[in-house]
Amino acid sequence: MDYTLRDAQIVKNVVHVGTKFIPFRVGTKVTFHYETRKCDAERTLIDESRTHQKPMELVLGKQFKLEVWESIVQQMGLHEVARFRCDKSLVQQYPFVSKTIRDAQKQPQGGKRKHCCGLTFQNEGTGYRDLDELFIHPQDLEFTIEILSIENPDEYGKEAWQLSDDEKRTLVGRLREQGNVAYRANNLTAARDTYSYAIGIIEQLMLKEKPNEPQWIELAQMKVPLLLNLSQCKLLEQDCYPVIEHCTEVLKYDPQCVKGLYRRGKAHAVVCNYEQARSDFQRVADLDTSLGSAMRKELAKLEDQQRLKDEDRIKYSFPAADLIDQLLNPAHPAFTKLPLNLAPPFDAAKPFLGNVRISTGIRGTQTFGSFSFSNFVLCAIQCPHSSRVRQV
Repeated sequence: MDYTLRDAQIVKNVVHVGTKFIPFRVGTKVTFHYETRKCDAERTLIDESRTHQKPMELVLGKQFKLEVWESIVQQMGLHEVARFRCDKSLVQQYPFVSKTIRDAQKQPQGGKRKHCCGLTFQNEGTGYRDLDELFIHPQDLEFTIEILSIENPDEYGKEAWQLSDDEKRTLVGRLREQGNVAYRANNLTAARDTYSYAIGIIEQLMLKEKPNEPQWIELAQMKVPLLLNLSQCKLLEQDCYPVIEHCTEVLKYDPQCVKGLYRRGKAHAVVCNYEQARSDFQRVADLDTSLGSAMRKELAKLEDQQRLKDEDRIKYSFPAADLIDQLLNPAHPAFTKLPLNLAPPFDAAKPFLGNVRISTGIRGTQTFGSFSFSNFVLCAIQCPHSSRVRQV
């Protein structure tokens, strides 16, 4: 069955009739699979949404770049499958829409997407040869659409980009409470993701305001507790560098924020930024005298941590050559019971770190093979007649 739309610029052919007709209005969300082909002799396949992570979702009336899709899905019923041949004049934006969708499949969730406009295309192209060719040589396209679901605005949860500014502010409050509930249930992943989502919404709102103006300051104050809560989740996960970053941002908005200073100090301590940690803990004690005792304990722990690290550094940076020189010294206890004919001295060269070879003076030079450092020390004791030690 053929239908003609827009004076034959769109021709519809029903493949499978729908099960139900649902009225459309602004804000209706349509979920569908699509297949895009050129209208050439080979019906060349361009895109197929079934190879993507999820079906296409289109919210009507939100100025979607490919307007023809809004027109054709409104001519369909629930679960209907139909083919639409669209005149090339209606699909000039398809290469850009396709690029955006393809790029989204390559990006991790939440990753940044590269913007593509006409000027970008002139300089770089879309990055896909078939889409570049379609842009340079436009032609009619055939879309095969399968409607999976049709939801009116009151039947689904709106995404952030669909909300008004007032609705976004309300959503931020709900998200903060949801994150708190997840945190109290020890579900750190859910809490962290919820706080991050709320912070992203606030950042979108802040972009619309002039920095340090009253509205911007109000939004910044809304952001502070979310950053602190996110920092606490990250700190418990031992992901400390984001904690330092988030708390530093908090302190830009509120330089006397005790929680921000304390959590940043804890994160600095974990990553061995001892001076920064010490400064933050001392600042906490100065701002809140009731925390003086707790901060003295933190500073004492910090001193112990730094002392142990310094001791380890000295222990493991002790020159290996000096250690082996001691072992090769005739006065070393390892040689006191050796037979006289095997006793030192011998002219061992300065040993090296890494793999070494032991060469003996018995019957010329005999190679005993490669040894690790620990094995070398053992062999140095067992073979005191060694006349040379050389690097492999």
